[in-house]
Amino acid sequence: MTRPADSLPFLFEDVAPTFAIEEALMRDGYDRIVGLDEVGRGPLAGPVVACAVVLDRARIPTGLNDSKQLSLSERERLYAEILGSAEVAIASVSALGIDRTDIRKASLEAMRRATLSLYRRPDFAVIDGRDVPPGLPCPGKAFVKGDSRSVSIAAASIVAKVTRDRMMEAAAHSHPGYGFEKHAGYATVVHRRAIIELGPCPLHRMSFRPLRKD
Repeated sequence: MTRPADSLPFLFEDVAPTFAIEEALMRDGYDRIVGLDEVGRGPLAGPVVACAVVLDRARIPTGLNDSKQLSLSERERLYAEILGSAEVAIASVSALGIDRTDIRKASLEAMRRATLSLYRRPDFAVIDGRDVPPGLPCPGKAFVKGDSRSVSIAAASIVAKVTRDRMMEAAAHSHPGYGFEKHAGYATVVHRRAIIELGPCPLHRMSFRPLRKD
């Protein structure tokens, strides 16, 4: 096999994601390409959620993009289309797991778990960010702003985002008063005020400021 990292095309950041990275890898002999992304590095509460997606090249949903660039209705539509046409696996690391290590390690671990949960082993992983998760069952390459470059990574970002948002909406029922259904655990004024008034709950990341006690 040729060196896949050297043969991948450069894509400008302002262009919508395409299947070009995956096609280059396929020309190098890799068949099952998995896109990996995670959501939830920044919040003060809740898990970090990762998704692994192997797209069906004959049924790639239209409109895939970085989940942050999509409206709620667009994400929901694409979420359903991805689940209906691709092989998908989801994994998470809890707030406690994040506190035991750190958010970077927890994010990489969530992506590793998601990849290992796929029905079949992938041949190559394309990952959003700067790091390749250790312990993957296949080679991989990380791409800065990969969710804006690869449709496989974009699909993973959408599924991870919708999944985590739904998890935090459910958490609002078991832990009322924090507004998790509105801010998904991010450090909004409303959330920070609720922490002061109610104190932290088991979903809060105690290693994050301002929760951390130095």
